[in-house]
Amino acid sequence: MHLDVDDIRKFYYRRALGRAAQASVRGQVQRLWPEAKGQTVVGFGFAVPLLRPYLPDARRVIALMPGPQGVMAWPKDGPNVSVLIEETLWPIETGRVDKLILLHGLETSERPARLLDECARVLGPGGKALFVVPNRAGLWSRNDRTPFGYGRPYTLSQLETQIRAHGFEPERHAAALFQPPSERRFWLKSGRIVERLAGRLPAMLAGGVFLVEAKKRVQPTDGTRVKRAQRTAPKPVEGLGEPALPMGQQMQGPDRDEG
Repeated sequence: MHLDVDDIRKFYYRRALGRAAQASVRGQVQRLWPEAKGQTVVGFGFAVPLLRPYLPDARRVIALMPGPQGVMAWPKDGPNVSVLIEETLWPIETGRVDKLILLHGLETSERPARLLDECARVLGPGGKALFVVPNRAGLWSRNDRTPFGYGRPYTLSQLETQIRAHGFEPERHAAALFQPPSERRFWLKSGRIVERLAGRLPAMLAGGVFLVEAKKRVQPTDGTRVKRAQRTAPKPVEGLGEPALPMGQQMQGPDRDEG
């Protein structure tokens, strides 16, 4: 199920916990993808908190928001780049995208297989996708007061298996949201310290979300197939298989007077 765009917007831009979550996840995205100069960057779901760093230098930034979720104009301080779409039918030409970010998109989709196929379609050669999903073992997926508590949370192996089946090859992964999903002042103030210290631990240990970077797997082109002719045994030369007789001796047939 998709959340309403107004509820997600309020979480990220009006709640202190949402601003902390935005900073944590965006920090990991920036670590994996520090720049996108001259590239086409697309976000699906509610990825606008992660797209802002690419607005100045990217050739184009597009925020795709699925119909069941709804759309909002973004950014407020510049020309609108967000568009309402059918979640498995994007208004983007095949092979035009260099970087693709999914946030609050895959885990809430009712047709994840078709969505992943559409992701693979729009990515160009060498294009990469970054899937940001709730960690099934984390605290955030168990709290429905945040957007990460909705949809289907994943384990790392579940996500990698699913994206491999649709033309992607996982390359790197990271985790974010190590602080508890709590509005208490203590956790909000110490959130950055918790994120910095926990970031040194194994990535999947306690993070509320994990990020998987995957490249589009390019299938080899089908060349013209040439079938090798089947070898057949050569026909024997006539008479070569008959036994040789002494010179002057002829093959005798049956006696004509017999019977």
